[in-house]
Amino acid sequence: MEKFDIVIVGSGLGGLECGAILSREGYKVLVLEKNKQIGGNLQIFARNKRIFDTGIHYIGGLGEGQNLNKYFQFLGIMDDLKLQQLDEDGFDVISFEGDEIEYKHGQGYENFINIMAGYFPGEREGIIKYCEKIKEVCKSFPMYNLERMNSHLGSIPFLDVNARDFIAICTSNKKLQYVLAGSNLLYAGEGDKTPLYVHALIINSYIESAWRCVDGGSQIGRLLARKIRDNGGKVLTHAEAKKFIVEDKKVRHVELADGRTFEADIFISNAHPAVTLDMIDETYIRKAYRKRITSLENSVSVFILYIVLKKKTIRYFNCNYYHFIDPDVWKGVSYGEQWPAGYALFTGASSRDKEYAETMTMMAYMDYNETKKWEDTFNTVSKESPRGKEYEDFKTERAERMFDELEKRFPGIREHTEAYYTSTPLTYRDYIGTKDGSLYGVTKDYRNPMKSFISPRTKISNLLLTGQNLNMHGVLGVTIGAITTCSEILGHDKLMADVAKYVK
Repeated sequence: MEKFDIVIVGSGLGGLECGAILSREGYKVLVLEKNKQIGGNLQIFARNKRIFDTGIHYIGGLGEGQNLNKYFQFLGIMDDLKLQQLDEDGFDVISFEGDEIEYKHGQGYENFINIMAGYFPGEREGIIKYCEKIKEVCKSFPMYNLERMNSHLGSIPFLDVNARDFIAICTSNKKLQYVLAGSNLLYAGEGDKTPLYVHALIINSYIESAWRCVDGGSQIGRLLARKIRDNGGKVLTHAEAKKFIVEDKKVRHVELADGRTFEADIFISNAHPAVTLDMIDETYIRKAYRKRITSLENSVSVFILYIVLKKKTIRYFNCNYYHFIDPDVWKGVSYGEQWPAGYALFTGASSRDKEYAETMTMMAYMDYNETKKWEDTFNTVSKESPRGKEYEDFKTERAERMFDELEKRFPGIREHTEAYYTSTPLTYRDYIGTKDGSLYGVTKDYRNPMKSFISPRTKISNLLLTGQNLNMHGVLGVTIGAITTCSEILGHDKLMADVAKYVK
């Protein structure tokens, strides 16, 4: 049995970042990934020689001096990323059925205010109030600003403020309220649940600057894996962890599906906390803790239409579209009979063709229950097992509905399509490892904010957690989560001092 200092289960962004940080500190690190490809939501796939992102469609905060830029400098990957900045005068475009106006979100707060006030000239004061409060909320989170935590997370203000209600305080104009929250598919916004801090931390990052990864977001995973290997660590694929073996109240080794075992002093799980607990004999975890973790509600999943475009037919658009058939942008998660109630539309930045789009990715919320009848199936590239004709027919029917909506914005889109592919909540479940295909992990609820904050420490002393379920999802949220996890090993003050040292 090979022995390591630290074994990390799961090569999502959080797992790879922990691996890069800890291996640089001299720890012998092993990262285990069940799939053929590393990266979790960083994964890409190719169809018809075109590249599709599965989760990283655009990233915020990568401008010079901005928070994610600085964290990536600390990780040693910033200078090697291939990036393209989105349209500064409209990186996100919000539209509504029956309204011909396209409402653009600009980069930079002054620019954002001026563009928004152009659509709503009588609402400038409310727009300024909204922006100032967003910045105020962000300043309340120390690690968001690369500062060390000086107090308990529960003492941070704004945790119990509702995002929808806050926006309504800034302006009574319903259309402006919906426009300001129009990109809430970024965090699966729900009007009666989503906290202001979730909206603020994510939106601020993109208003500061918004970027696409050229040729896909998997480059982030590759760069981090290279750092781990350069530091003497290992990253294994086709290595599915099935069970943590506990002795004397500590994990002694992890057992893989193929029978291999790996011993370590410390284990970090990048899997969903509930999935992690399933890997531990129930006698070692108190029922109260297990019940708390397994009772947490997960965010909704999605149906995605991946379109391979015929060459030179649709011009590249350097923005993202969010369109709503139901004008209430907060209702999308609970869409009812009307599907889709709205959608997000992205295209990839390609190094081969900067004038024309090679692909389109169209995303709409989908409840896991819509695919529940096939939940006993499992299908990935590594373990192919077709789900049957009824499932394929279901996907085809939903894809046609998506095309019908897309025809309204891009007339003739079907004629410009060379091929298309789809994914459902089951796809997310099988590749990412959440039981219900959750897009963003544990749901945040302003009515009980501390319930959804999960400590990186578990009830087993040498087993830690990382990933999007700790504090926040998204590239920046997961990065801060990885720093939080590594702080349990290296010490928080030391690690944040190191972050400051590596930042230019």
